[in-house]
Amino acid sequence: MILLCPDASPTSAERARKLRVLVVDDEPLARSNLVVLLKLDPEIEIVSECGSGREALAEIRKQKPDLVFLDVQMPECDGFDVLEFLGPDMPPGIIFVTAYDQYALRAFEAGALDYLLKPFDNARFDRALGRAKERIGHSKNLAPKIERLAVKSAGQISFLKISEIDWIEAADYYACLHVKGKTHLLRRSLSELDQELDPAVFCRIHRSTIVNLDRVRGLELNEDGEYEVRLDNGTRLALSRRYRKQVQSRLDVRCSPSR
Repeated sequence: MILLCPDASPTSAERARKLRVLVVDDEPLARSNLVVLLKLDPEIEIVSECGSGREALAEIRKQKPDLVFLDVQMPECDGFDVLEFLGPDMPPGIIFVTAYDQYALRAFEAGALDYLLKPFDNARFDRALGRAKERIGHSKNLAPKIERLAVKSAGQISFLKISEIDWIEAADYYACLHVKGKTHLLRRSLSELDQELDPAVFCRIHRSTIVNLDRVRGLELNEDGEYEVRLDNGTRLALSRRYRKQVQSRLDVRCSPSR
């Protein structure tokens, strides 16, 4: 029999169910407006407010929020820089907030759940927050990272072990899986897979490429002075400058125990 203490406060249980949110914007008024809207939702707990990208880096690592409302254009360290420096510490949900629409594609390629274009009304904000709550809540209740993918081809369904994937590239509306010299098309976006695959094993190296870190044998400079990721099967893949620090950090962490 389990006895419940009648004096126990429900506050801790309620807080455990709340979505922990961090707001980042270098404009105090814009930041304040977001906070006011968030406080209208009883399921939200605001863990911190930041006025710069550098401050956001420290607070995200410290607070480990579920969701971050992130301004794009900030001095010294913009929103995309924040995600690059965070690497594997990136929170489950990112909603970009900006007055500029030209960053939308780049934001979704970076794994953003939504893109709020200023000025936005309450209804648009509610839709973005509702979508984020659904996605993040779903991910919290998921079992451990997926182990197999179902791929349809020639009227058949094949199951591929995640551990056997060498690398993945974007192909229009599909993701092209490279497995033991063969390719398989999956009707999923690269951003979706990036969220579902185990971050301890898979890493984004380019806006259109994800690699299995267990297959990486080194980083090499090409004739143009740009880095390439060399896999153990000889494949060479372009390493975007945007993801270089993250990749180098991940490889260093993985190799350090054997040093």
